[in-house]
Amino acid sequence: MASADTMTTEPWVSVEQVAQHLGVAKDTVYRWREHRGLPAHRVGRLWKFKLSEVDDWVRAGGADEGTAAGAEQHKEND
Repeated sequence: MASADTMTTEPWVSVEQVAQHLGVAKDTVYRWREHRGLPAHRVGRLWKFKLSEVDDWVRAGGADEGTAAGAEQHKEND
């Protein structure tokens, strides 16, 4: 987990920046936020992210297609 100092100085980033950071499409970022708990914060009409939180989520398996959340998502689409 990021330190308190990192949390206060780390900039907020956009969906586009998260997509570029992870090498995925913006739609994927939105889908992960809605269905898999990708950490995001609403600022007005925009979604903002801390890359440290996103990286922690990825390391914890949040983006893994083999997770229960991923399997559940595939069932919903069938």
